[in-house]
Amino acid sequence: MAIEKSVKETYYESIIKQGYSRRDFMKFATYIAAYMGLETSMIGQVAKSLENTYRIPVIWEHYQECTCCSESFIRSDHPIVSDIILDKISLDYTLTLMAASGHQAEAAKQATMEKYKGEYILCVEGSVPLGDDGNYCCIAGRSAKDLLVEAAEGAKAIIAWGSCASNGCVQAAYPNPTEATPIHKIIKNKPIIRVPGCPPIGEVMAGIIVHMITFGRLPELDGLGRPKAFYSKRVHDSCYRRPYYDAGLFAETFDDQNAKEGYCLYKVGCRGPMTYNSCGTIKWNNGVSYPIQSGHGCIGCSEEDFWDNGPFYKRLTGLAGFGIESTADTIGKVAAGVVAGGLAVHAVAANISKRKELRSRTTRGKQNEKKLDS
Repeated sequence: MAIEKSVKETYYESIIKQGYSRRDFMKFATYIAAYMGLETSMIGQVAKSLENTYRIPVIWEHYQECTCCSESFIRSDHPIVSDIILDKISLDYTLTLMAASGHQAEAAKQATMEKYKGEYILCVEGSVPLGDDGNYCCIAGRSAKDLLVEAAEGAKAIIAWGSCASNGCVQAAYPNPTEATPIHKIIKNKPIIRVPGCPPIGEVMAGIIVHMITFGRLPELDGLGRPKAFYSKRVHDSCYRRPYYDAGLFAETFDDQNAKEGYCLYKVGCRGPMTYNSCGTIKWNNGVSYPIQSGHGCIGCSEEDFWDNGPFYKRLTGLAGFGIESTADTIGKVAAGVVAGGLAVHAVAANISKRKELRSRTTRGKQNEKKLDS
């Protein structure tokens, strides 16, 4: 994966040149290793790779999208991500961030494709329209499909940033007038990493690039081509509102008392139980929050066809599970509808007990707050 031809600086040299200390560098290596799900013993390998690996040429294409992936990347929690990883990976072509434009920009891309054939990484942001011979998205007088096929030919690997490139996103929603198509359905002969989300989290994007730098290969992927380190668990599994879900405590509307108490948002449309992403663990905006913590249910933006999976504010039905998971609206009727009455009664009793315990904790917390104020 290391590139030595005409690229003089390693990642470490670039970091030091930008004014960061060795201590800052090691903090970054620790930080990014943690996000990649690596053990502490691997921090040294990450640091060593960044010290010795020359910058990898990158071509970053933009097709049918809103540029939110780039915006998310440059707003990563750690400054070295935006200042070094993005700025110093030898980002030879990106319509959003490069100073050059027009013929100069296209010339820079052509030079990279020729000079580093088989060595550069192709990052793609946006879906590719196949309708009307590709005329819905043209750059420099050429269709997005033609540009993608050309750039992919000499790429070592392709990263499909965001839901647009990974599964088509809103452009591919019914009736999909432009025939918006994700990258993996067009390019079949190259390794592709799909990083869905609208947009994906900046730290996730950085972690994938650093993994490729460190190990010289793609990260471990799931059956849909997504990095397991970031897409192996449901948003539901790491949600701080999960105890309320298990106890059958739900907000009925966004402005009711239950919502103010922080109860589960499942019944107002939250798709956390069917969405695989790391929003609840990594979060956004310097790790401050994520949609559910801000009071809005997950809309499932990292899942395929999420725009066509029904209204965002209507409760999902048919989820697997017993009791609360399958009958959130009729908790008190579980016993009447289950033949194994003893098991059902036990489940309902357990849920009622959890409710009482949560309410008791809330009451004690308010009392403690009053004591502190006085």
